Amino acid sequence: MDEEPDLEPKEIVKLDASQASKIYLLPNLFTAGNLFFGFLAIKNCIQARYGMMAGDQLSDPMALFREAVLFILGGMLCDSLDGRVARLGGRESLFGKEFDSIADIVTFGLAPALMVLFLILNPGQNEEFFTKAGFFFAFIYLLCAGVRLARFNVITHPAVRSKTLDNANGDFLGLPVPAAAGMIATIVLVLTKHDALRAYAPALPILMLLISYLMISNVRYPSFKKIDWQTQIRFTTFVAVLVVGGLVYFSREYALVLIFLSYLFYGLIRHLIRLKRISAKRSSKAAAK
Repeated sequence: MDEEPDLEPKEIVKLDASQASKIYLLPNLFTAGNLFFGFLAIKNCIQARYGMMAGDQLSDPMALFREAVLFILGGMLCDSLDGRVARLGGRESLFGKEFDSIADIVTFGLAPALMVLFLILNPGQNEEFFTKAGFFFAFIYLLCAGVRLARFNVITHPAVRSKTLDNANGDFLGLPVPAAAGMIATIVLVLTKHDALRAYAPALPILMLLISYLMISNVRYPSFKKIDWQTQIRFTTFVAVLVVGGLVYFSREYALVLIFLSYLFYGLIRHLIRLKRISAKRSSKAAAK
């Protein structure tokens, strides 16, 4: 059972409004870039959908969807840089955190939801039940992304002390929203490039429901925030990173799908192993009594 944040009046720090709302140029430029990429991704999804409905021969809907995927990946790059730039320069602010969440819900919440809705679920072209189910699946994903971002902002607020977060040892609680969007986007990229794989497209909404659950769960995922220019790794790890980089370069979309799938199931499997260990410890303690 989740532990509620431990709020004690003596631990609450009063924040000055002018200090909390400071806008630092470079980190927020990257956040604005993230928001811009999300806007472009949504624009492409809408254009592709209307092109499919109107039978527009002037534009390739699949090409527009692929561009939307690239925009989402571009948003991920900006999202990974804004926080690092802020921490590197000591320019973190509450404004930056809130702005980042607003950009994330557009790029990693709304854009993937529309992408799956328009490309896979095809509202208006299937039976009424599937049309309604498509809207439901897409909204559930968007809802869980919003809840995930809101929870993150609450438990990481300077005025809140969360025992759950303290026990996470720097990991994310729940699947990060950018990783969820990256998982969906890279699968869509593969589906739009290979017609033979379209038969497996109906499985994507089911995967999207699993992703939605993982975003609001307490499953821990590595944050990689501690990786910087001073980070030292073993030789075997260094070689593994180079191999992964080579796979991404030569295989591109297949390697990206594999990376996101590995990240998704790594956290889930690690969580199940952790629960099993906790259960074994409790059983041994009960037997000892």
